[in-house]
Amino acid sequence: MAEDLTFPNEQGTGIRAQDLTVRRGTEVLFKALSFELRAGQLVWLRGSNGSGKTSLLRVIAGLSRPDGGALSWNAQTLAQSEAYRSQLVYMGHANALKDDLTALEALRFLTTVHGRACAQDRLEAALRRMGVFHRRKLPVRMLSQGQRRRVALARLALEEQAGFWVLDEPFDALDDAGMGVVQELFRENVQRGGTVLFTSHIPVRPEGLPLLELTLQGTRK
Repeated sequence: MAEDLTFPNEQGTGIRAQDLTVRRGTEVLFKALSFELRAGQLVWLRGSNGSGKTSLLRVIAGLSRPDGGALSWNAQTLAQSEAYRSQLVYMGHANALKDDLTALEALRFLTTVHGRACAQDRLEAALRRMGVFHRRKLPVRMLSQGQRRRVALARLALEEQAGFWVLDEPFDALDDAGMGVVQELFRENVQRGGTVLFTSHIPVRPEGLPLLELTLQGTRK
């Protein structure tokens, strides 16, 4: 059974989960999971393979529904909260880039789909920060896995307001330099009052930034 986890904080409440249950088919991944995620927190979602980390992220992002329990944002259900939807930034394990588009075009497409369309100079600045500006005119299919991940993560460099970031393995395929840039983006979002919830199989300890851990115990023996 998953343990109850609450992260007390004096800042405004964000996500509150009460007695969540999530299944995959007939298998219960976790049950009776309760926690709170608040503004200004960096939270590492941990758990063994198959414990339900990705499933929980998808539920929090509103892409699927829990099989039991409830999720709320400042006392409203997620479906009712326009504030939550405006702050949510979700990135799955896949990069969601179209192979036939250039890196710049692919980033523009991502921002448009997610309601964050912006001018080309800002897109180029985001790619520059992620270290792939020099690849902006190349088709995605010609980029390395690490470069593709950097293009996808450039979405985060475009965020200027406090956001609720839900990220599945953001460090996947990145080298040390790329990981450093992403951790800087985490720090900026947290410092402006945002929240970052992420999974990672790579140990991450951002310097000078408190890191909380939410561990899924799962139901497997």
